[in-house]
Amino acid sequence: MKKAAIYSGTSRSRGTTRGAAPPAPASDAAPTPASAAAPARGIRGFLRRHGSLSIFATGGLVALILILILVLVYGAMGKASYEYTQEDIDAAVLHTLEHKTLPSRAARAAELVQHAVVRVRGFADDDSGEAVERDVGSGVVIVDDGLILTNLHVVAGSKRVTVTFHDGLESEAELVGLKPETDLAVIRAKQIPDDLAPATLGSTHRLQPGDEVVAVGFPFGIGPSVSAGVISGLNREFRSREGLRVLTRLIQFDAAANPGNSGGPLVTMDGTVVGIVTAILNPTEARTFVGIGFAVTIESAGNAVGIPPF
Repeated sequence: MKKAAIYSGTSRSRGTTRGAAPPAPASDAAPTPASAAAPARGIRGFLRRHGSLSIFATGGLVALILILILVLVYGAMGKASYEYTQEDIDAAVLHTLEHKTLPSRAARAAELVQHAVVRVRGFADDDSGEAVERDVGSGVVIVDDGLILTNLHVVAGSKRVTVTFHDGLESEAELVGLKPETDLAVIRAKQIPDDLAPATLGSTHRLQPGDEVVAVGFPFGIGPSVSAGVISGLNREFRSREGLRVLTRLIQFDAAANPGNSGGPLVTMDGTVVGIVTAILNPTEARTFVGIGFAVTIESAGNAVGIPPF
């Protein structure tokens, strides 16, 4: 008796049932789970076979990055620790002097104080009752709330006083203090600029004849104007032409000053105010400068305000 075949290659190629649909071509068949998982099995197999190699490569890359970082840090530390020699400094200074025009010492000193210098005008009524300008001078802001030092003779007898700030703002001012023995007055502006900066007050204790100074103010109402000179002497005395007032302990200087400079600051090269210009000496009838000016010391000015300038 013939036994049925358990497996037949013919049945695969020819089919076993009449009318059954032929098998789909191999190229159109959907991938079986086994075939889809083949790439994953290949990667895992590669990692199993070469795992130590990949770990070594990763570790080498990390080590290379760390080495680069250390090289950069060491290089930066090496540059930071470089010590410049005096020759390096001299060469840099010489290069700057040769290739850049620097402002003068007087220009730098004036720049430090110019925003604190104001023009002061005093008005009085004429015979018709109209307000007319009777005097013009200068002043210097010493407190950022609008407190200003000037000369008493600039505002004395005035019915109305105005000040003009560096930005052009003009404001009414009121007299809040005076000191006739030093010809000083303290006024306060009713309006002030938003960026008002007071001058820096210095000291006369270290002043010597020959020290450079600048006078900043409004000679004949023109300005702010800057003139430069030196300290000519200390502890001087001045008597007014009328002989009504004698001023003592004055600074004598030769920076050009004229009517209108009165009340302005006398400034050293570091930009600090050491005096308030108050008088000029001219043996003739002319009210012009012949080389001798006087300033009240800043110590006397501080006493006039009621606070020390230190």
